[in-house]
Parts: sequence; structure tokens; C-alpha cells
Amino acid sequence: MSLIDLANPTRFLALATRVLPWLAAATAILLAVGLYLSALAPDDYQQGATVKIMFIHVPNAWLSMFVWGVMSIAALGTLVWRHPLADVAAKAAAPIGAAFTFLALVTGSLWGRPMWGTYWEWDARLTSVLILFLMYLGLMALWRAVDDPSRAARAAAVLTLVGAINIPIIKFSVEWWNTLHQGASVIRAGGPTMDRAFLIPLLVMAIAFSLLFVTLHLAAMRNEILRRRIRTLQMMQASRQGV
Repeated sequence: MSLIDLANPTRFLALATRVLPWLAAATAILLAVGLYLSALAPDDYQQGATVKIMFIHVPNAWLSMFVWGVMSIAALGTLVWRHPLADVAAKAAAPIGAAFTFLALVTGSLWGRPMWGTYWEWDARLTSVLILFLMYLGLMALWRAVDDPSRAARAAAVLTLVGAINIPIIKFSVEWWNTLHQGASVIRAGGPTMDRAFLIPLLVMAIAFSLLFVTLHLAAMRNEILRRRIRTLQMMQASRQGV
């Protein structure tokens, strides 16, 4: 089945129905393994046991940006390629991305209190991630505010592409400005600088959270397609009754 075939909502629903149980099972297994490895990871010589917040915080922070990237591709699909499921993908991803961003902010604050002596500091990284969270909320509000799905899709696509400017700001904020956050220690030129005792659980958790996103996203897209079909049927019924 090609990507062109998946433009058909019926074929997409059939695929989602087949793969969702397997994705959910794989996600649950990887999350269990990741949490187990995280619990076995040693305490840091400086941060102590609080370093283990990293195994939740970092995957959520990565995914908060990744989901916006997925929505940006979907926005191009709406505006340029006119893919019939592009706006469905974008709308379904927004609440999930908002949840990942919220968890990144909360876990970051909990990690920052013992390390920095404060839950919040208006530095470049924290502020840009907060802006990302607000943009997610703005997109969700826009979808609800516009009744016409096609108009809402175009407006949301434009806002998504404009908001994509914030992603490189988040990524490179620790290099462009003086922030509380340290530089990249996993995805960097020259390879990771993190010890394997921390790196392996972190990567397993990152894969598990990524699978969680894929699972939730497919389920949300399926629900959105069914919701739109019900809305169409209701409108058709109302028009018949009005005749």
C-alpha cells in the first residue's frame, strides 16, 4: 500500500485498525523496559537520584519539537499538495504535541528546582518552549473557532509554518544565548558524551515515547475521520429534513 493509496480515508482506516494493536503492544513493552532500565541507572555524582527525571523529561522535550515538525509537513500537504488527510494529521497531532510539551515543562521545572534552585527562569530555552506550548494551544483554539473544516485547515497550516521558526530557536538557544541548560550531549558532532549507563535507558525511553506518539496519532486520526463522517451524515440528514 503506497502513500497515494493512504490518501483514501477508508484504506487509511483499514490500515490503522490492523496496526494499532501491534503498535500499542510494542509501546507498552518498550515503556516497561525503559522504565526498568531507568530505575537501574546509577545516581549521578553531582545530581544524585534527580538525574533520573532526565529519562522522562528529555524524550518529551524532543517530541515536543518533533510533533511540530510533523505538523509542518502536514501543513505543506494541505497548502501545496492538497493531500486529503494532511489536515486530519495536523489536527490530530496538536493535542498530543501540547501534552508532550506540557510534560517537558513540568518535568523540567521539577528537575530544575534541586539543580538550579528555582522552578522557572526566563532564559532562552525555557521561554521558547513555553512559546511552543502556547502555539499548540492557539492551534487547537483555531480549529475550534472556525466551523468550516477547509478554512480552519488552511488557517492552521499557515500558523503552523510560521510557528516552525521557533523550532530551531529552541534547538540552538543554548548555543546562541547564555542559558541554564547545558549543550547537546546525545545528538552532536563527534557522538554522544553521555555514559552508556544513562545513554541506553534514555534512548530506549525516547523510542518508547516515539512509538507512543505514533500510536496516539494514528488513533486520533482515525477518530477524526470517523467524527467528520458522522458530521457529514448529520448535515445530510438535516438537509433532507429541511426539504
